[in-house]
Amino acid sequence: MTLLFAASYATVERSTHEALAATVTTDLAGLIDIHASGGEAELLRRVADRRDVVNLEDGRRPHYLVARTNGRPIGGDLHVWPPLSAALSAEGYVTLPDRTPVYARAARLGPDLQLLVAREYAQDRATLKRLAQIFLGVGAAIIIAVALIAVLTARGLAKRIDRIQEGLRNAAEGYPAALESPSGPGDEIDELARQGGRLLARQANLVRLQKNMSDHVAHEIRTPLMHLDGRLAAALQERPEPGGTGALTRSRGDIRSIVAMLDSLLDIASNEGRRGDLAGLAELDLSALLGDLAALYEGSVEEAGLTLETAIEPGVTMLGERMQIVRLVSNLLDNAIKYVPAGGTVSLKLSQGPRIMVADDGPGIPFEDRGRIFERFARSAGQVSQPGHGLGLALARAIAQRHGLVLRLADSPRGACFMVEPEA
Repeated sequence: MTLLFAASYATVERSTHEALAATVTTDLAGLIDIHASGGEAELLRRVADRRDVVNLEDGRRPHYLVARTNGRPIGGDLHVWPPLSAALSAEGYVTLPDRTPVYARAARLGPDLQLLVAREYAQDRATLKRLAQIFLGVGAAIIIAVALIAVLTARGLAKRIDRIQEGLRNAAEGYPAALESPSGPGDEIDELARQGGRLLARQANLVRLQKNMSDHVAHEIRTPLMHLDGRLAAALQERPEPGGTGALTRSRGDIRSIVAMLDSLLDIASNEGRRGDLAGLAELDLSALLGDLAALYEGSVEEAGLTLETAIEPGVTMLGERMQIVRLVSNLLDNAIKYVPAGGTVSLKLSQGPRIMVADDGPGIPFEDRGRIFERFARSAGQVSQPGHGLGLALARAIAQRHGLVLRLADSPRGACFMVEPEA
């Protein structure tokens, strides 16, 4: 656009200059012919007449000066000779004493006579100025139009990319996700959405197959174990073991431990698979639920020689599944009661958010184990002596994620402090 304007402006300016120079030269040549044929007196008369009768339709007002070689004027409407050499027939742009810009040309007519013809060119400059304004206006309109189109196009692209990112983000965080697959060939973004949709569909299918396989395997293992437990119970009735420490009793305990582990794994898989799914969730009075749970744990805490401190803010509600929230908090309380020595304190706090805190003043979790305590089957050095499979915190985290919450280990000066709060 700038190059086009520069070329057009230069062309118009050159054409204007050539036309102005031709006009002045033609007028000067005519007066020279008049002087040659009629002499000085005729020249002065014609100059006086021409100044009044020259056509002004082109907007170039004429000016004349007939003077002696010393610059003394003897005819015309000008009174001061401009800096142009008559002997050299000089021409160019000059400014008159009244500050009027003109294009002039001088000529020597005799030993003591010289002539100057000038034309104003203000209208030519106005034409160039209008041309520049038109180009600037058109250029500004084009720039604005291009910018508007670019903004609208960028917004459209941003929305399309945001939809793809949202789908991929939901998939990465475990939420149900899908991408619209364009029917036509489209552009690169449509191709990205198409391939992303295929990837998410494949991922969802693999998750579904994995869940079905896990459920099937767990069921196939759990069923014979329960039958075996039933046979062991029948055998114990026929042959009771004194003190309940015999091989059959221990076997039944092992079977129940394996069944409990399978149930926990199924619960973890179920909660992870239902992350972001609102089905089965209802409005819960979390304050009342945790108050009832604290009352149920008072006996267990006292038996363990511990103190239970509660700070439950009233009126805290959430959208959730009652039994799963109970399991989440129960797992955290069970861990605290299990690992805090007698005389210690367990705290249960609830505030708006909702934010649930379960803390204790026990031995805490070693620093080197903090990065893996929420993994399945992960147990720290201090937990090895206690019964369990290392699935409690993994299940608690899966339940929290199912409800759009985050379970994390917070910093505390002593013991362990677990926080359940909304995702950032």
